[in-house]
Amino acid sequence: MLIAIKAEYKAETGEDVPRPSGGSKSKKDTRAKTAKLTDEQKANAKVKREKEKAAKKVAKSKEQSKGKTLLSMQNAKGDDLATWYSEVITKGELIEYYDVSGCYVLRPASYRIWEFIHDFFDAEIKKLGVENAYFPIFVSKAALEKEKEHIADFAPEVAWVTKSGDSDLAEPIAIRPTSETVMYPAFAKWIRGHRDLPLKLNQWNNVVRWEFKQPQPFLRTREFLWQEGHTAFAEKAKADEEVMDILDLYRRIYEELLALPVVPGRKTEKEKFAGGDYTTTVEAYIPAAGRAIQGATSHHLGQNFSKMFNIEYEDEKGAKKKVFQNSWGLTTRTIGVMVMVHADDKGLVLPPRVAKEQVVIIPAGLGKKTPPEVVVELRAKVQEYCDALCAAGVRCITDLRENVTVGFKFGHWELMGVPLRLEVGPRDMEAKKVAGCRRDTGEKGIEFDEATITTAVPAMLEQIQADMLAKAKANADEGIAIVKKWEDVMPALDAKKLIQIAFCGDKDCEGQIKESTTKSSLADGEEEDTSAGPSMGAKSLCFPFKPRWTFDVGTKCINPECSKDAEAVCMFGRSY
Repeated sequence: MLIAIKAEYKAETGEDVPRPSGGSKSKKDTRAKTAKLTDEQKANAKVKREKEKAAKKVAKSKEQSKGKTLLSMQNAKGDDLATWYSEVITKGELIEYYDVSGCYVLRPASYRIWEFIHDFFDAEIKKLGVENAYFPIFVSKAALEKEKEHIADFAPEVAWVTKSGDSDLAEPIAIRPTSETVMYPAFAKWIRGHRDLPLKLNQWNNVVRWEFKQPQPFLRTREFLWQEGHTAFAEKAKADEEVMDILDLYRRIYEELLALPVVPGRKTEKEKFAGGDYTTTVEAYIPAAGRAIQGATSHHLGQNFSKMFNIEYEDEKGAKKKVFQNSWGLTTRTIGVMVMVHADDKGLVLPPRVAKEQVVIIPAGLGKKTPPEVVVELRAKVQEYCDALCAAGVRCITDLRENVTVGFKFGHWELMGVPLRLEVGPRDMEAKKVAGCRRDTGEKGIEFDEATITTAVPAMLEQIQADMLAKAKANADEGIAIVKKWEDVMPALDAKKLIQIAFCGDKDCEGQIKESTTKSSLADGEEEDTSAGPSMGAKSLCFPFKPRWTFDVGTKCINPECSKDAEAVCMFGRSY
């Protein structure tokens, strides 16, 4: 009917039916108004969008936090790595923050990990004839500046003591950033003849490096714990042999204790230890950040320091000769790497071999109607299992708290990263069974018989250790890419991968590669995730001793600005 009325009106007047007042306008009018509004309300519209975005983020956070308490993890590893890391190490009771920037309190759980590392490494180096000693923390200015090339690398990080009470010191005294200049004057006194060699010393101590970069607990701190070995040999071949022996011990610490794969290799000339002949390293990979981190280093110093400090001996024929020296070190950074790789959104995930507590046993299935005598009997059974496991060499504890729920206990020990949780209820007790849950996989319903618990639980812990290493190795393998063309370098780095490339080894070329890869892959308006370092340039990590690929003789360096032949496959990547 409406169509008929419209046709009749047009036939009589020759016009279309008029639009009602206030009706839709032409596209031209609409565009004009939109343009006008955009100019007038641009700031308000932006604020509105930002508020809506923030509201969605809060809503998402609330949704993710349902059922959580402030005692549980509030941040996700994949959302904000830096905030998550800070939360997991504090709630996991590894670190307490301190009022001096870059310095932290190591709580018992983290210090226990360091003790496991200490005990393993200390026993192994003693098999190599290394003895422990201790040298002062303070270094005279004259001694520190003895080796110019060496100290140049540390100069910006050296902390100086300038006052004693209200009095100025006659000469500033440095706090050791490393101990070559502290120990080597003593080496020069102690070494006289070939019978004094080899001299092999190690010390477990702290050092201070007043870094100006953003501090991160364990990973980059101004004071840290480490061991530093310093040795002297008559023969270079013996020194070379020790370099590799120590490096392999570092590999074993990461792989056998911390369940972390590493890539052993030799540093480039640009990245080697200042004043040394060559440096070997083990490099770890942190998948969540797509970045590498130097795990430990073993240096051959050649005769550079023996010439500077006049460390010489008289050989069998009476000739005076300079010694060949090594130095090697491993720090509490190991703990941070372990956390970064293994921990998850529920908290710490500790490898059994370094966990302060390997097993926690919790009584379960108790209610208000449970007879008191059953409660007493069950608690006694839990303690009995714990005592038996401790006697079998398992680090086991019980959680018999009565002021919190069983669910709270489960969440607490998940946060603490205890590798295996055992639960015993009245029915389990009658059946002489124990239920288990793995922290690494979350697998529940594992059943242990009372008769074999002292052998089955240790076996399960070893399985967890092996599985954690296998998982970390699979992630590391996925995170290392073989790159043969320059145009594939940035896509691989932006995909959070380390790259193995054909490289000439030249210092200037290495600098060009880093500069060329120092660019952000962010879209316009996208915020930079500084925790992952997307705009960070790729630096050389090492020439791997076992590279993923080999190239033909005559292959050119991957850098298009370089015309030199490649020396070897080198691993590059963004790095802590």
